[in-house]
Amino acid sequence: MTTQTTAPTPTDRPELYIDGRWQAGSGGTVELIEAATEHTLGTSAAASEADIDLAVAAAARARPGWAATAVADRAAALDRFAAELKARASATAALCSRENGMPISLSIGANGFAPSMMLSYYAELIRSRPESQTRPSTLGSRTVVLGDPIGVIGAITPWNYPQALAMMKIAPALAAGCTVVLKPSPETALDAYVFADAAHAAGLPAGVLNIVPGGREAGARLVEHPQVNKVAFTGSTAAGRAIGEVCGRLLRPVTLELGGKSAAIVLDDADLDAFTAALPELSLANNGQTCHACTRILAPRSRYDEVLEAVTATVGALTVGDPLDRATQIGPLVSRAQRDRVLGYIQAGRDEGLQITTGGGRPAGLDRGWFVEPTVFAGVDNGSRIAQEEIFGPVLTVQSYDDDQDAVAIANDSPYGLGGSVWTADEQRGEALARQVQTGTIGVNHYALDFAAPFGGVKASGLGRELGPEGLAPYLQTKSIYF
Repeated sequence: MTTQTTAPTPTDRPELYIDGRWQAGSGGTVELIEAATEHTLGTSAAASEADIDLAVAAAARARPGWAATAVADRAAALDRFAAELKARASATAALCSRENGMPISLSIGANGFAPSMMLSYYAELIRSRPESQTRPSTLGSRTVVLGDPIGVIGAITPWNYPQALAMMKIAPALAAGCTVVLKPSPETALDAYVFADAAHAAGLPAGVLNIVPGGREAGARLVEHPQVNKVAFTGSTAAGRAIGEVCGRLLRPVTLELGGKSAAIVLDDADLDAFTAALPELSLANNGQTCHACTRILAPRSRYDEVLEAVTATVGALTVGDPLDRATQIGPLVSRAQRDRVLGYIQAGRDEGLQITTGGGRPAGLDRGWFVEPTVFAGVDNGSRIAQEEIFGPVLTVQSYDDDQDAVAIANDSPYGLGGSVWTADEQRGEALARQVQTGTIGVNHYALDFAAPFGGVKASGLGRELGPEGLAPYLQTKSIYF
């Protein structure tokens, strides 16, 4: 267990970034609290509905010029933007860890370098892909099929991976020739200003990227704004349903990356040492505040006790403490409300009579900060509340199954379908099971997002895909020109 961080020097960002300049907002300010210390980290401007209107108007004005920019010039602008973000990577990662408690060992990649890597990926993608395609016509002539930029993008992002999840929208949108209004979460508003600083330094044209932190009212205005052409959202399933309803009524394209309750299927021939070595990243990354985390561990009855013992030992040995210490594996949760929510789920498991094999409360010696002990529940039935609902904290369940098909049935007995994994000595067997799990992504003896491959969910885990070429497509409107 590591010591906590000292009181930070407050960081104040009292203005919004609209139309290429810093502007005073009309929504007041919000105070951000450091997750590990409960000290004030800084203050941020909070956008009002009127500020959202200004930002969307700026993006709409910038839209024609950015869409008409030659692909080579647009890609070069993305490369400059990427270089500016890369130069700020270490400081950005530390700021995000202070905001949401993410261990710095993860944050340096997810919040530090991933955004610049995504920009570089999409810059290269638009350089290499044809702008149009000519197809033979069934009538004996030809058809030219092309993709036009869809327009102004309203991007709404959460607090758990604030830099990476925002860039999963910003990079393909800008690459496609769209302009963006980003409304980041109030809990991690400070790091969002890094996008503005870097974009400004890179010389992005005014209005192409606008940064307007705000609450639910600001987000609702952005979703319904008549000049927004597409919405891209990552967050809770409940919020996604509400956004989807509005976009459906408006016939407005929307991408929704929502919650998850993914399963790790440990087969009877699995290498337990390999599985437990991967477990912290697979199931407890970012203190469990990860939408695709495999928080349901499914073990064969023949090896259940062995798997439970290995999972319990691994989770119980994790280092809990200061997220800025590279030795820390589990940091605090993002807020008091989130900590209390997770503790409430742990109590719900107790109330159901489920066995806790490690953890179960607040860690001793960490009197300040939003810490929860990494916790494992044994003997869990898939109908249990803690096996069905997304907890979004360091809480795992270990469940038993009879055979391969029973494991698949349990994995699929969930309202969600975002991630998952299969662990086996037989890769072909693992792939066969992976194909049967109802999910948008799944790994065999491994799980990690690939910037070149699509990411997204099925069922209550969302609509649409981000990353890869498939992540660019939603920002383009397909047009056919008949000859």
